[in-house]
Amino acid sequence: MAELKKKDAYNVAIAGATGAVGETFLEILEERNFPIAKLKLLASKRSAGKKIKFKGTEYTVEELTHDCFDDVDIALFSAGGGRSKEFAPSAVKAGAVVVDNSSAFRMDDDVPLVVPEVNPHAVKEHKGIIANPNCTTIIMVVALQPLHAFSKVKKAVVSSYQSSSGAGAQAMEELMEQARQWTKGEKLTVDKFAHQLLFNVIPHIDSFQENGYTKEEMKMFNETRKIMGDKDVKVSSTCVRVPVLSAHSEAVTVTTEDEITVEKAKELFAAAPGIEVMDNPDNLEYPMPLFCAGDDTCYVGRIRKDLTDDNTLTFWVVGDQLRKGAATNAVQIAELLIK
Repeated sequence: MAELKKKDAYNVAIAGATGAVGETFLEILEERNFPIAKLKLLASKRSAGKKIKFKGTEYTVEELTHDCFDDVDIALFSAGGGRSKEFAPSAVKAGAVVVDNSSAFRMDDDVPLVVPEVNPHAVKEHKGIIANPNCTTIIMVVALQPLHAFSKVKKAVVSSYQSSSGAGAQAMEELMEQARQWTKGEKLTVDKFAHQLLFNVIPHIDSFQENGYTKEEMKMFNETRKIMGDKDVKVSSTCVRVPVLSAHSEAVTVTTEDEITVEKAKELFAAAPGIEVMDNPDNLEYPMPLFCAGDDTCYVGRIRKDLTDDNTLTFWVVGDQLRKGAATNAVQIAELLIK
């Protein structure tokens, strides 16, 4: 097992440094003043040589190879599942601890799947690799945890409203390009999604599975159980891509063992880390991606009793999937490692 020695500053590598999450890694590391001694930026051969500035210093992106992790303490990976499977073991062999943002290792029994607000203790169980959960799962479990701690969550039914940037920087650019093309009366480019996203919603994220759910929806089912440490928790989801640039929204209906009043739920949410209650319908105040993008907080609103069951609540939660749903969560895991 790779053990981090206590230091004043750490050598950090970012694999996938030129992607949307990789760029956000750099923003978060600077904002949170993570103690970095040396920084190494890694990407594909195609991106090698690109110049990126961090804290006023210009860095040259290097090609991701098996031999580039010497002296690296922490490697933040967001280079895709295939590259994580190929190169993360080399990073661990070189002595680094890997925090991986892909789905490559999430369900491995030997790899902890961590959301610091929910299961920070799991970081100690790592054997060189720690997995970052799916962005949609992270946003939901941050909100489920305070309820679960008060009264065990039995099931959650969720519909997600996922922004274009959840599919990467090029997907976000495609949505903007479609808007430009529409204003000019031009044929819309459709490449990154199965269908036109502008003026549309697509109830299809990731590949369909034999049971009729998509891979994204099954991630929410399986990952939630692992993160919350409870195999009895059931999650049924419908994941939908919407024409929003950034931040994911989710409508969650959650059933608990005991009744939780709306007032108690608001109290639990307000006291929980990483959550802000924004629930003032009289003044039309509720979470929206337009105002929640660029933030590390998960905003909860529209908290109300389900009309069919006393032990069921319905709420709306919004979080920035590039930040808390990906990069911020990974950096928070790195912070737990160095504590």
